[in-house]
Amino acid sequence: MSKLTDDIQANLELFVADTKSSQLVWGLKNEDGWLSCESTEFENSEVMPFWSSKEDASMHAVEEWDEFEVLEIPLDIFVEDWLLTLAEDGVLIGTNWNAQLDGKEVEPEELAKLYAN
Repeated sequence: MSKLTDDIQANLELFVADTKSSQLVWGLKNEDGWLSCESTEFENSEVMPFWSSKEDASMHAVEEWDEFEVLEIPLDIFVEDWLLTLAEDGVLIGTNWNAQLDGKEVEPEELAKLYAN
C-alpha cells in the first residue's frame, strides 16, 4: 500500500527518508530512455519523475506510460551522477508523484542538499 498522500511536501520528505533507508531510487524507462515530461509548475521546463518505492513507481507504468518498465537506481549514483547531470541539463526532479500525478518538482541541487543533511 502506498504511503503517498495529497501533501506534496510530505511526499518529498518521504522520498528522501525512504531512499536514504533503502539506498534505491525508482524510475520509469523505455527503449527511448528515462521518462520525462513537461513541468506543470514551471514554464518551458522538463521534469523527470522518481519514486522512493517500486510499488509507487509501478502504479504509473500504465496507460500512456505502459511501455515503461520500473527500474532501480542506486542512491549513491543518483546523488553523485544523476543530480549533477540533470542540473547541467536544466531538468527538474519530480519526487514521489501520487496517483493524481501531483508531486513536488525540485531543482537537482535542492534535492542534493536534502541528502547532505
